[in-house]
Amino acid sequence: MTLDPQVVAWRAARAAAGAAPLYTQTLAEARAADLAAIRAGAGAVEPVAEVRDTQVPGPAGPLPVRIHRPAGDGPLPTLVYFFGGGWTLGSVDTADGICRRLVNLAGCQTVTVGYRLAPEHPFPAAVEDCHAALRHLAAHAEEFRIDPGRLAVGGDSAGGNLAAAVTLLARADGGPRLAAQVLVYPNTDQRPGRRPGDDEDPLLFNRHSVGWYRGHYLTDPGDAAHPLASPLLAEDLSGLPPALVVTAGHDPLRDEGRRYAERLREAGVPTETADYPGMVHGFFAMPGVFDAGRDAQQRAATFLRRRFGLDPTPTRATVGTEHA
Repeated sequence: MTLDPQVVAWRAARAAAGAAPLYTQTLAEARAADLAAIRAGAGAVEPVAEVRDTQVPGPAGPLPVRIHRPAGDGPLPTLVYFFGGGWTLGSVDTADGICRRLVNLAGCQTVTVGYRLAPEHPFPAAVEDCHAALRHLAAHAEEFRIDPGRLAVGGDSAGGNLAAAVTLLARADGGPRLAAQVLVYPNTDQRPGRRPGDDEDPLLFNRHSVGWYRGHYLTDPGDAAHPLASPLLAEDLSGLPPALVVTAGHDPLRDEGRRYAERLREAGVPTETADYPGMVHGFFAMPGVFDAGRDAQQRAATFLRRRFGLDPTPTRATVGTEHA
């Protein structure tokens, strides 16, 4: 598969700037560089009607959450979003641009969960945090102005992994009932080994990136076989919420995302896929650089509108004057 021309240009710019792979940097350097790159690629900051930072209880203490809302006072369909970053990088700031666009395109509320990061807090801390946050939000739907009948989860990369894991836990607990899951180039199989599509390009997310993140998150290599770390290995995927799985052609996670979508379909879960052959890992968070990033966000919004029972045609009427 050929790289999209926009990816070629972006890669050339990284080479000219001497960009260093995140896996060669210290944690502090990588965390700062990751956020800077996402902000640079996100494009113009879109206003929404309301942005609010607050906290919810977590297994080891309060968890930060950021709420983005469109205009309107009543309970709204809500997407609980988990940011990417290999369980090692990222914060509620990482997903700010994505959530602003989804609020405006989908007409829903988003709540981003600031789960604990590895290696300070390895598996299963992030899963436990995300699950606890979801349960609290569902149990306090009125306080957070959530329509409990239209609640979804989603995330990109490690966030997609966490969203998939949380659906397994929600099913096991008998709730909350979820209307949808949006999985953007998710990690679904943590077992080490070469995979089709792996490459060595240091200017792109590659197999070394995958191994670096896995090494921080899974301090016990045996945890790679746990379904909450590798949802693809779950014995039964039936009864999970309808899914949209987004993949990129030049991504070492491509095939495991596709296999997960296939297994969901085989289990009877309504599943849509959106593959972007010329794209690379991370493109969903970079609509300011890649047209495909804007398209994929639009696709996610359309999917959510359908699953939330909203008019399938996205509208900008939800944009308002932002206030905290």
